[in-house]
Amino acid sequence: MRRPSSSPSPARAPALAAAAAVVLLPAIFPALFSPLGRAFPSLFSEWNAPKPMHESLLNQALQWTIPDEQKRDLWTPLPYQGWKPCLKSPGAHDLPFGYIQVFLDGGLNQQRMGICDAVAVAKILNATLVIPHLEVNPVWKDSSSFKDIFNVDHFINTLRREVSIVKYLPKEFSWSTREFYGTGIRATRIKTAPLHASASWYIENVGPILQSYGIAAIAPFSHRLAFDDLPADIQRLRCKVNFEALVFLPYIISLGRTLEKRLRSPVQGHSIELAQQGVEENTNQAGKYAVLHLRFDKDMAAHSACDFGGGRAEKLALAKYRQVIWQGRVLNSQLTDEELRNTGRCPLTPEEIGLILVALGFDNSTRLYLASHKVYGGEARISSLRKLFPLMEDKRSLASEDELAKVEGKASVLAALDYYISMHSDVFISASPGNMHNALLAHRAYRNLKTIRPNMALLGHVFVNKSMEWSGFQQAVQAGHKGRYGQIRLRKPTQSIYTYPAPDCMCQG
Repeated sequence: MRRPSSSPSPARAPALAAAAAVVLLPAIFPALFSPLGRAFPSLFSEWNAPKPMHESLLNQALQWTIPDEQKRDLWTPLPYQGWKPCLKSPGAHDLPFGYIQVFLDGGLNQQRMGICDAVAVAKILNATLVIPHLEVNPVWKDSSSFKDIFNVDHFINTLRREVSIVKYLPKEFSWSTREFYGTGIRATRIKTAPLHASASWYIENVGPILQSYGIAAIAPFSHRLAFDDLPADIQRLRCKVNFEALVFLPYIISLGRTLEKRLRSPVQGHSIELAQQGVEENTNQAGKYAVLHLRFDKDMAAHSACDFGGGRAEKLALAKYRQVIWQGRVLNSQLTDEELRNTGRCPLTPEEIGLILVALGFDNSTRLYLASHKVYGGEARISSLRKLFPLMEDKRSLASEDELAKVEGKASVLAALDYYISMHSDVFISASPGNMHNALLAHRAYRNLKTIRPNMALLGHVFVNKSMEWSGFQQAVQAGHKGRYGQIRLRKPTQSIYTYPAPDCMCQG
């Protein structure tokens, strides 16, 4: 009796070859298969459309009718709170000596704070500030400079009575470039500025370098000036830079105004879809819009070490990302998901922030603008949020192709556009704390505008409770956010003046 052949039959050979191709080709040509990773996520990547983590609450929220009184209260502007901007000019500066350069890393809003500190340090040292250098962001690969984002002439003219500022160094200092400091140890570079350094530290450590060389370059510089024990005029100067001197370029403002106008205009092209969803015209919010800053990129999701419902593939992908970026040194990864959520350390998912917005009184007729750079999981992750808010827009849905062409690929300019639209909204909400959250919290407090601050500790506890019904969820969210709609909070010692501008830069009366 002949032993069966171990080779595949002619009929089975094509099937086996196809199976081998499915397994091997993505590993050999990953770039070729990256689009398929979105088309077939369970096979190729962690971009697996997650099931709702709070399906029962989501279904109830989709059917919830919000009382008119709650909607009226939500969209009513903040009353005057007894505080107003207070930025008296300290008068003319003395004849400056020497030049100060700073090199700023981070995203746009971190750089914004660094610019304010740089002006303050120049004032402390009575030096001339060179327009700050913005480093290329390693995450967004954006090489936009100060002059690509901010109106340089306005910046210099607004501050000319307080600080001497120049666009470029004189010829005798033309050697002092970023490249010069990146190729070796230089006597004119200060690398040792401590976090939140005092004014006296700069006078004692940077002053002598200015005296000897006539120039000093400080890098790194982010968060290098204290928030306490500074003269009152220095504090007011920081706020003047932040709220008056830093103005975006005219083309950014023009596009921002255009998109704002579209957000405030009646909805076009959605009538059939909205009729099917039972959306009614709400006169309380006609012509109004809210901005949601959705801070949910892969960087943040991985660093939090929380579970976001994407299954095993997502967990493995985020763990690998943590290992590559931070060599696994993420303290949160030692805690369970429930422990992280109970202490408010998990960023809110699009689904979760959507449920919170409905509980606070936003409904499916809300014009919601989504301000975000890149959402981890893409459109699949946003699907629940879009079901709750079918009129949700973003830069790409509002702007034309020609308008987008001017800003595409420029992460800092896109962030500036989001900032402008956020500042002019009727309500601003940030899904999780961060630099943009802090910057807008302060700027809107300075202008007495409504801003909702999520109560992260409370929300962590609420979302851990999987048995909670909608009525209990709504009551918990509303009770936990009383007094968190933009009410003035006085800055406490060590807190940032860029988050809490009162009382340093505001007056009562």
